[in-house]
Order: sequence, then structure tokens, then C-alpha cells
Amino acid sequence: MGNALMSASRPFFAIIGGAKISTKIGVLKTLSNKVDALLLGGGMTYTFLKALGISIGDSIVEDSMIDVAKEILQGKAKVYFPIDIVAATKFDNNSPAVTFPIQQGIPAGYQGMDIGEKTVQTWTRLLQDAKTVLWNGPVGVFEMPNFSKGTLGIAKALADLKDCVTIVGGGDTVAAIQEAHLAHTFTHVSTGGGASLEYLEFGTLPGIEALKC
Repeated sequence: MGNALMSASRPFFAIIGGAKISTKIGVLKTLSNKVDALLLGGGMTYTFLKALGISIGDSIVEDSMIDVAKEILQGKAKVYFPIDIVAATKFDNNSPAVTFPIQQGIPAGYQGMDIGEKTVQTWTRLLQDAKTVLWNGPVGVFEMPNFSKGTLGIAKALADLKDCVTIVGGGDTVAAIQEAHLAHTFTHVSTGGGASLEYLEFGTLPGIEALKC
């Protein structure tokens, strides 16, 4: 993992999902100046979209992180957001799903639950150019079957890549690729989500330093 990430073959892409920016501030800042492209999904997306002035309806948001989001967007990496969002009126697997184009935004009364089909298709094409891909965090409410299509679609897109180093970190993300029976197709799989993020941010871990002594 160290060799792959510290001297990554390029283009180097990172897909970062999960619910909150606050748990990934350090690594997002690091990656925004390290990778060639940063693809953002999951609940954290809505804080970024709000920072850009896009309507997010009733979606999860961290208002205290708006300025941090703007700072991350100033990094060297090109940032990609979903181009369509699957939303629902309730945080419930059985809530009827409606897909909204991101240009339209998410109206009041709806909350974002997953990336849409057009986003999966667009990101799949984009990832064809990658030589190294890091993925941490689901891009939707993966634990609900009706809102897991985006995460499973990204898993398949990465599994189909040729001549590309693919690294997955984090328990939820690993659960997704295991459910899709694709874990064997990835170069490296780490269930230590927090540890892998810390390693990315600082380039080492206390245990690794101890082993060097």
C-alpha cells in the first residue's frame, strides 16, 4: 500500500465517500494536492454542494465544515461531483426514490441517498484512464438495498479495470465489494478505514515506525 500510494502510477484517482467531511478532513486536504482527480460521493457530498450554492434539500450537511469544503476545492486535484442524485423523502429503504440532476439541485422535502445511474456511467468512463485508484467510503446509503446501486456500480467499475492498482480501505467499502463478490479483483483491501486514512495523511503509522526500530 505504501509503495502504491507514495509513488503512485498516474493518473492517480481517489474516490472518497462516507457521511462526514469532519472525519476525513486531513486526508481530503492531502489527497486534494496529491491525486489527479478526486471523486466525491456519499453524505459528505452535500456539504460540498452547499458550499457551491447548490440546493441540497433535507440532505445531511455539516454547516461547520463549509469553509473547509471550500478550502479542499482549492487543491490541485480536479474534483468530480455526482451529476445526478437519487433522493427520497425519508431515510428509509422503502421510501420512493426520485433522481434529480445536480444542476437542478435537490428540492426541499428530499434527501440525497445515492449517486445516480448517469454518475456511475460517467465515473466508469473516467476511471478507464486511471493507473492507481484509492477508494474509501460508500457513495450512497449502502446498507439499504434500494440505495446501494451506486456503490455496487463503482465496485464493478473498479473490478473491471486493467493494468491499474486498485486499493480499497474501510469496513463499509470492503463490505460492499464482498457483497458484490469482487474483493479478489482488487490489488489491496484494508478493513482499517481510519488507519488507512491516517497512513495516507501522514505517510506512516505508529506501528510501522515501531517496526522500523
